[in-house]
This record gives sequence, C-alpha cells and structure tokens, in this order.
Amino acid sequence: MKFAAVAPILASLILAAGCSSSPESPKKTAEAPAKETAAPQPKGPQTFKVRFVTSKGPFVMEVHNDWAPRGAAHFADLVKAKFYDGARFFRVVPNFVIQFGLAANPAVTRQWAKPIYDDPVMQTNRLGSVAFATEGFDTRTTQIFINLHSNQDLDGKGFSPFAQVIEGMDVVNRLYSGYREAPDQQQITKSGNAYLLANFPKLDYIKTARIVP
Repeated sequence: MKFAAVAPILASLILAAGCSSSPESPKKTAEAPAKETAAPQPKGPQTFKVRFVTSKGPFVMEVHNDWAPRGAAHFADLVKAKFYDGARFFRVVPNFVIQFGLAANPAVTRQWAKPIYDDPVMQTNRLGSVAFATEGFDTRTTQIFINLHSNQDLDGKGFSPFAQVIEGMDVVNRLYSGYREAPDQQQITKSGNAYLLANFPKLDYIKTARIVP
C-alpha cells in the first residue's frame, strides 16, 4: 500500500525496525479494507483463550474483545482457520519482541493479505501483551508480536494490544533467538517454510493454535 499521507509514518516505522525499537513492518502489498461504520461488536464472551503448542512447549494467550475489537475478532478468525499452524517465530529479539504470523504455506499468507482497520490503543504494550504488527494506518493483516519487555513507547505508534500471555511465558522466552532479525519477510511471504527451513533451520515453530474453553 502506498498513500502519500502515510509515507512519512511508514518510513519512520521501517527505520525504527532496523534499530530494534519497533516491531518490523510487514512487507506486503494489499488492498485497503472495505469501508465500515463502526468497530465490530464482540460475539460471545468478552474474553477467550488460545493455546499455542510450539516446538518448545505450550503457552496460552487470553484475548480481550474490549481491548481491540477489530484485532481480537480478526485474530479469532485466523486461529479458527488454523492459519498459524506450522508458522515459524521468524523474528526473535531478546528483551524486545517475538514476531510471527507468516503462514507455512505462502498461498495461505496471500489469502489473508487483506488488511483490517485500526483499533485505538486502549492498553499499554506491557510485558507479555500481544498486538498486530503494522506498516502504517489500517494495515494490520496476520503478523503479531509478543512483548518481551515493557514496551510502552509503542503505544504512541499505534500498536494496540488485544491479548496477554497468561501461561507459559517461560516457553516464550526460550524460543530460539540466534537469528534475531535475519530472516527476510519478503522471502517468507514468497516461499513460506521452504525458505526458512533451508536457511534458518533452528527456528522454533507453532504446531497448533486453538481456542480453548
């Protein structure tokens, strides 16, 4: 997406990503989301839990619909579609963030490339909180990150937490960090796990992600 009004913001986010002060901007092109008049109203309980089983063990996120209604609803749809199954934790920066959300199969990543509208930032990016990565206004798609530190400076950049890791933060902290920011997002988007397995075989990954009672 290229809009003149957001170009300076995109540039600042990409620059910040290079020095590990902001979640890395998703590298993709996608159509703008369809117009909507209001944020979706949560269906069902105000909170729900998602259990991730990873190559290092399980962890659980508690999703709060009232924190970021659009983000929470979109994340639920992704989990129900099993989007995250097999996905690698491709960006692990200790004491900052763990970022993931490019599918094992690149065709699946392309299928979900249409962005959603932003949510206002209602919660701070505290340790263990979860938010969507973004490349500017209204560009959230599938990539999310877990804060490994209290990153309150991200609040003013529009990163809106929608969930919190409530179990297994020790597992999250053990995910392989040796490659840090080396994996290339464009290559992951193009080739999926084929690129990562050939070049970054030690990356930890998600076996399953499921909504639990």
